[in-house]
Amino acid sequence: MADKEKLRIDKYLWAIRAFKTRSLATDACKAGRVKLDGQTIKPSHIVKIGEVYTVQKGIERKVIRVTALLEKRVDAKTAVNFYEDITPVEDTYSYKSMFHAPVLKRDRGTGRPTKKDRREIDDLLDGDADSWFDEE
Repeated sequence: MADKEKLRIDKYLWAIRAFKTRSLATDACKAGRVKLDGQTIKPSHIVKIGEVYTVQKGIERKVIRVTALLEKRVDAKTAVNFYEDITPVEDTYSYKSMFHAPVLKRDRGTGRPTKKDRREIDDLLDGDADSWFDEE
């Protein structure tokens, strides 16, 4: 694809499908969400094979190593051949486990919690959730 050509980081991140559009990749670089060795980089940074980048998208954090240069956007199955995802396992699981945490939300218009509701909420927050589910 792009053997000896210079390739910008924003174009590379768009091509490997890290971002949906190139302008989103450019904005992420400008906002400091793309880093090389802990240093923020400009969207015009030239990508080199073997470099390790940290990309922050919302709460998701990915660490990728460049294995080959890719100039044009390709399908996802092909794109994974141009980088190596070296995100630490604990970061991956912490992101996914966040979606399995109980959400404390009350419906609008239900008023203030009753004394019984308050005790159940306190039990849930204290980690005594097993007794809370047995009451039914």
